[in-house]
Amino acid sequence: MKHTRIVVTRYGGPDALQVVEEECPEPAPGQVRVKVLAAGVSLPDILAREGVHPETPRLPFTPGWDLVGTVDRLGDGVSGIEPGQTVAAMPISGAYAEFVCLRQRDLVPVPPGLDPAEAVSVVLNYITAYQMMHHAAKVESGQRALIHGAAGGVGTALLQLGQLAGLEMYGTCSSRGAPTVAALGGTPIDYRQQDFVEEIHRLTSDGVDAIFDPIGGSHLWQSRKALRPGGRVVGYGLATSLRGEGLASRRPGRRQRFRGTAIFALYIAAGWLLPGRRRVVPYSIQTLMRLKPGLFRQDLTVLFDLLRQQQIKPIIAQRFALVEARRAHELLGKGGVIGKIVLVLPPALA
Repeated sequence: MKHTRIVVTRYGGPDALQVVEEECPEPAPGQVRVKVLAAGVSLPDILAREGVHPETPRLPFTPGWDLVGTVDRLGDGVSGIEPGQTVAAMPISGAYAEFVCLRQRDLVPVPPGLDPAEAVSVVLNYITAYQMMHHAAKVESGQRALIHGAAGGVGTALLQLGQLAGLEMYGTCSSRGAPTVAALGGTPIDYRQQDFVEEIHRLTSDGVDAIFDPIGGSHLWQSRKALRPGGRVVGYGLATSLRGEGLASRRPGRRQRFRGTAIFALYIAAGWLLPGRRRVVPYSIQTLMRLKPGLFRQDLTVLFDLLRQQQIKPIIAQRFALVEARRAHELLGKGGVIGKIVLVLPPALA
């Protein structure tokens, strides 16, 4: 049986994505073959395609951090899971395909009846937001939070989860994203027209308790200026650092993971040593998943339950067919996307 997958044949722009048709993979012992129903499109996918993300696989590779699909075939030694069952996974690469073979232990059950596109948004975006909010920042009801990129996939997740946590929220965004931020309970701050530090102090006088910063580099220290005493900046994603301030090698595909981390370490140390107890703390979803897989499964299960109860509602910016992955990357690469872009695949024929 043939299936389709997307392959990055060289590091570069969206045209590096190629559609290939090949024999369907067979599950090895302990593996499960999953028919993909939805795969998320995220900035780490673009950075991997460019060859600058620390998790970039060797060429050729299939991108795709997160997926939701149905169990199609069981490898030898697999039990406790049934064909047709809906599952989710975060393989970090490989999700842009009709079929993927994954270890059984990496699969998390998805409640029946959920929209696969909404469910896959939970896997990367919402679990990132949830873990940063509750494990890294340790927020409490009544506190204030500033969310950078508040109209994006993780940003809108933070806003929705922040509402559930009882936070007073502010979000940097473009003028186009401002209505979405406001509708989700945040006070929009136009990063193009306003200095967010000045605006936060104007609105709150003494700053916020938590800041979620995906930009990295010197922006982390700028964010720290908007904290009140005892607050925390949670740095994640670090897009600026990966693309231009040292974490990436000049040679695509040759990541120098420790270049540029010295400045991050300096910010962390300074946050502890300088008066005011304004901390800078790192967050990495893949690191936490590998170190604490049980916590990842537990948090994802909580989030799927919130989705089932309609207490969270992922914003789907656009749905593309798998073969339109290049268009999806082009759209995300332009910036200004509100919510999550998802690749959707037809369900298996009965």
